[in-house]
Amino acid sequence: MTETNTRLGIIIFPGFALLDVAGPMQFFNQLSLIQPFELSIIAKTLEPVTTVPSKSLGPPTQFQPIGEQWLPTHTFDTAPLLDILLVPGGYGLRDQTIFDDIALFIKKQYPNLKYLLSVCTGATTIAATGLLDGRRATSNKFAWSFATHHQNVNWIREARWVVDGNIWTSSGVAAGMDMTYAFISTVYSSEIAKDIANRMEYEPHTDPNWDPFSQMWKD
Repeated sequence: MTETNTRLGIIIFPGFALLDVAGPMQFFNQLSLIQPFELSIIAKTLEPVTTVPSKSLGPPTQFQPIGEQWLPTHTFDTAPLLDILLVPGGYGLRDQTIFDDIALFIKKQYPNLKYLLSVCTGATTIAATGLLDGRRATSNKFAWSFATHHQNVNWIREARWVVDGNIWTSSGVAAGMDMTYAFISTVYSSEIAKDIANRMEYEPHTDPNWDPFSQMWKD
């Protein structure tokens, strides 16, 4: 990366998984203290976006789940060209309209991207574009059957994260933090990544093949 501003975009949608976004962004927020970044938070509209999925999309619950709201800075139509795009997962992707809007935006942005990153079931929206055809990728093991139904992808079940070309995919939720640590180590430096993790008091898993959850949630 050069010293020009790196244009970082994150996609949010109703029912997105909070840590899929907040975990990696804690790394990027701290990285921006020493590297110039521009951040775009992208959604269908500029209305606040909740992490709470609709009852028809989320798992059965006894009580109404709580959640948070995030404010977008751009819509899919107004977002600038990006260098890095982060795609989270979450129960909201069960809504086909949301899913299709995200896949279309990814496909539009990809020719200009330097890196495309996904966390959890976000990988399945990338797969829907055809960008993962013939590539290796991984996703959430608890939601494996939903996330990996695109047959042209070489889905790697036992993986914390997978890199194929300029596309990085990670396993479920917290795995996005380990992927981001590895990403910063690779693109910037291992010293920078270690310093950020130490300031966060976070001990990352640095082996991309470490994945006990692939057996825990095995179909």
